[in-house]
Amino acid sequence: MSVQIIQNSKGKPTGVFIPIKEWKTLKKQYQDLEQLEAEPDKSLILIELKEAITELQLIEQGKLKARPVKELLDEL
Repeated sequence: MSVQIIQNSKGKPTGVFIPIKEWKTLKKQYQDLEQLEAEPDKSLILIELKEAITELQLIEQGKLKARPVKELLDEL
């Protein structure tokens, strides 16, 4: 299998790239993997969006400290 390791700016592994041909082979072998491609739950997305808006409002009010963008991107 030929996978590529994805690293952040500090060299920390953050993900794996699997060529689509090999992904399809894995899905045939392990049918549970099919769930990983399912549409995200809309209610979960709405909850996370509301949390993000609340956090932004707290930052604007000075009740919460903002994080540097680099830290946020490293987390992704």
